[in-house]
Amino acid sequence: MDILLHMCCGPCSCYPLKKLREEGYRVSGYFFNPNIHPYKEFKRRLETAEEFAAKEKMPIYVDKQYVLRTFLQKALAAEQMPEDLEHKPRCQMCYTWRLHQAAVFAKEHNFKAFTSSLLVSPYQQHAFIKKIGEQLAQKVGVEFYYEDFREGWDEGVEICQTLELYRQPYCGCIFSEEERYSNRWKKEHKKKVKKWLQERRALQG
Repeated sequence: MDILLHMCCGPCSCYPLKKLREEGYRVSGYFFNPNIHPYKEFKRRLETAEEFAAKEKMPIYVDKQYVLRTFLQKALAAEQMPEDLEHKPRCQMCYTWRLHQAAVFAKEHNFKAFTSSLLVSPYQQHAFIKKIGEQLAQKVGVEFYYEDFREGWDEGVEICQTLELYRQPYCGCIFSEEERYSNRWKKEHKKKVKKWLQERRALQG
């Protein structure tokens, strides 16, 4: 069966590609990630995705649009929505946008199903990705292939190192870059975590 693998990046695609091929699927990659900023980072991750596809002899389709302003408009609007530490509306907007594009591409190019390397990361909102993938599959009219690839996270890291791929230090967007490097953000985040835990314990009695 032909399946389209949405690639959030090359490194995160390592284990999903291996697993899908072991299960007998013919896999093609699809790179659509308007969340990645700044431009040099976007370009480097795109080049790494193409490098990975070439090394693994996997067909790849690439959307090279760099839509910084559109992403920021969507992200800043999502930032105004209520959130908690487990469910960030900004990230959910981002998952939905990318998976919708992958579903439409899969449908238009006669793939039997689509899936995403986002499902390999222990740092993403896994349950939401599964839910929105299934909803989009129904809406667009193409199957969403779900598998919990997280069990292969460490193996994927090893494959990435063996292939000598660039492995990014943060998720992708400018907000996640701040969260990765800003000491001020980390201090404020620790306060939020402490407050959230206190409120959660209070509710639990």
